[in-house]
Amino acid sequence: MAKSTRNSGKPWSAQDVSKLKDLAKGNTPTGVMSIKLGRTENAIYAKASDLNLSLRPINRPPYNRQRKSK
Repeated sequence: MAKSTRNSGKPWSAQDVSKLKDLAKGNTPTGVMSIKLGRTENAIYAKASDLNLSLRPINRPPYNRQRKSK
């Protein structure tokens, strides 16, 4: 996990929340989010949970799904 102290302990601003939502919608990995927002991955997971925001990648097939053979 990336450690970042740039915004450590500071409250989330409306601009930070908006950027988090945009990054999540863009399917950005949490490691990259942590660098862009200057927060730890745990802080990002916690805020996403507070906002009921999914960080699950949308481009993956569902679990237990078999690929069709050609």
